Amino acid sequence: MLFTTMFLGAGYASAQAARDYISIVGSSTVYPFSTVVAEQFGDSTPFKTPKIESTGSGGGFKLFCNGIGVEHPDITNASRRIVASEVRACAENGVDDIVEVKIGYDGIVIANSKTGPEFDLTLREVFLALAKNVPDPAGTGKLVPNPYRQWADINPDLVAVDIEVLGPPPTSGTRDAFLEIAMEGGCQTFPTIATLDDLEYVRTCHTIREDGAYVEAGENDNLIVQKLEANSDAFGIFGYSFLAQNSDKVRGAQVHGVPPEFDAIASGDYPIARPLYFYVKKVHAEVIPGMREFLREFTSDAASGDFGYLSDKGLIPLPETERRIVAAQALDLARLDLVGDSIE
Repeated sequence: MLFTTMFLGAGYASAQAARDYISIVGSSTVYPFSTVVAEQFGDSTPFKTPKIESTGSGGGFKLFCNGIGVEHPDITNASRRIVASEVRACAENGVDDIVEVKIGYDGIVIANSKTGPEFDLTLREVFLALAKNVPDPAGTGKLVPNPYRQWADINPDLVAVDIEVLGPPPTSGTRDAFLEIAMEGGCQTFPTIATLDDLEYVRTCHTIREDGAYVEAGENDNLIVQKLEANSDAFGIFGYSFLAQNSDKVRGAQVHGVPPEFDAIASGDYPIARPLYFYVKKVHAEVIPGMREFLREFTSDAASGDFGYLSDKGLIPLPETERRIVAAQALDLARLDLVGDSIE
């Protein structure tokens, strides 16, 4: 609570003088959306353009939760929802009042070079391609180290090229969401896995193979796109917005026959979709210049509405009614309700 006292007590003026811009960290997926809003905000208001660092969702939450004061970020972007352990870590460091802002939806795509083959994958095939341990193909009912080396080993209708997937590291919200939605979705198709105890079930469904078929490519999704251009046999995992921005270079695989397109993600038809967020320290919003105005810009119809400028960048807007509720809560700095919102 020392830093809270600094902000709200005698140190208020010095805190303002110490930093006159908004500091943002977090998700590489939300980064391009946040950057566009920051640039618009800097150009159209008397406030300075916020400074944004792409650290990944997990890394962003760590920085965000480290404390109150100008040496800590004001906002963290996230391509997944905050979890209870992170809320507790925040509280232990005096970050008690957190404002959650849901900005829209995104699809996670499995993409390859446009010079490579077209793919239509099932979640089961995705799991078999990337899991560390899988059900024994011999039918013993046991889990064995992943034996699949080529896509055709999983399904003879797929191409006979080595499985090579470039994806995000453990600090990434995109990876968290991919494990929860895609990997676990494929994992659930095996009755033998469903009988495992909770710990072993999660370990089996959420553990990526480490034999070279999956390559951690860092938080720079643009770098993944460049590597896919150079290797037509490789695949990359990233958010839909990067596919939209690089549609001349890469294509997204269909999943269960549904292409990763704007309308399919918005309708919920595309199987690997997730919401995007950012989180705000309420006490910072009451001190750092421009915080409330930045929230107003980000949640405005002009930015995140159906025809807002973020749609042009690949953001899938929230339904209008939900968007208006979210905007009102953001401007009111409504505190995240851990009980009502059932964070686990």
